[in-house]
Amino acid sequence: MIEASDFYQKLKTQLKEDKPFVAYRKPGENENKVKAILQNNSECFTVKDLKESGFVFSPFNPEDLSYIIPFENSEIFELDNNSAEGIDSDLYEYLSSGTDFEYMEEDQKLHENLVQKGIDRIRAGDFKKVVLARSERVQVYDPDPIRIFKKLLNKYSQAFVYLWFHPETGCWLGATPETLLKVERNRFKTMALAGTQLFKGTEEVEWDKKEVEEQLFVTDYILQSLDEIKDIEAVNVSKPYSAKAGNLLHIKTDITGSFSGPEKMGELIKTLHPTPAVCGLPKQKALQFILENENQSREFYSGYLGELNMRSETKRSSNTRNQENQQFTSISSKTELYVNLRCMKLKEGNARIYIGGGITRDSNAADEWMETVNKSQTMKAVLVK
Repeated sequence: MIEASDFYQKLKTQLKEDKPFVAYRKPGENENKVKAILQNNSECFTVKDLKESGFVFSPFNPEDLSYIIPFENSEIFELDNNSAEGIDSDLYEYLSSGTDFEYMEEDQKLHENLVQKGIDRIRAGDFKKVVLARSERVQVYDPDPIRIFKKLLNKYSQAFVYLWFHPETGCWLGATPETLLKVERNRFKTMALAGTQLFKGTEEVEWDKKEVEEQLFVTDYILQSLDEIKDIEAVNVSKPYSAKAGNLLHIKTDITGSFSGPEKMGELIKTLHPTPAVCGLPKQKALQFILENENQSREFYSGYLGELNMRSETKRSSNTRNQENQQFTSISSKTELYVNLRCMKLKEGNARIYIGGGITRDSNAADEWMETVNKSQTMKAVLVK
């Protein structure tokens, strides 16, 4: 375990030397452990077949390059966040933003037109659902990524929080509530997440028909996709439930199962990404509409990131009386990937925040605009007064 001051100094040095690195904290049982993977050179590594071992950063468009920081080319450090440097008490004095209302008005018009085009195509029978996104530029008076990362760690305890830097992609930060896939040995876990409303003190809420339908689309698609992969078995599905993510609630269903061999994991990832929660249904038609009609590239927003094929060692006791064999080590491979939602890209003193929403035949363009405005507050909360 490393001291907080040394941990963050290593991140600053890595940034200064223009070398790839990632710092992150997983949700749940690992919420106090912040890990950093620092590549020890400036070489650019990309994913070829998902058999690599490292931290992967993949874009929304499956045809674009996915980057990886290989474990074997990196130093790995871990910090106990209980002893980490807290957010500076005067942080808000350093962070602020400027809002260009004329730009926002134009952005609203563009997004509502895009949403209406999507609704029209759904009603024409081209697809059942499409997820449409936009981005918003926020001027940050102190765009120090490490300072913003600390704020994310403190604010979003139930999210996968990360800071990623690579010379080829730039600097990204996020706090995502959505797991794409977790794999250990031959067992996997994924989720269907959709629907959004503001959290108002309780998770016991009513969901309207549009939100319930949208989430059911996602669940059904994932189950259908799993059914088409040979040797996927023992699939279990939870009942839908409300899950809190920052200041928002979503409808969530947990899905678990197993597969026959490690070569199936790459097929599973390619089948799941992009999920209907970030793309639409049917996937290829929705994806084509997005790539042809959205007003800017999503880049890595709604892609995925996380540990790919990370070796995990577990020591187990043996019953033998032979002292040399009283313990043996079981080595397995673990993968934990998260959908890159609630994220921002830092560039030239600005943060570009990415937000989106699911569109169905009953959607209303003005309401969908307001949903993206609500979602943007999650990231703005760490940037503005």
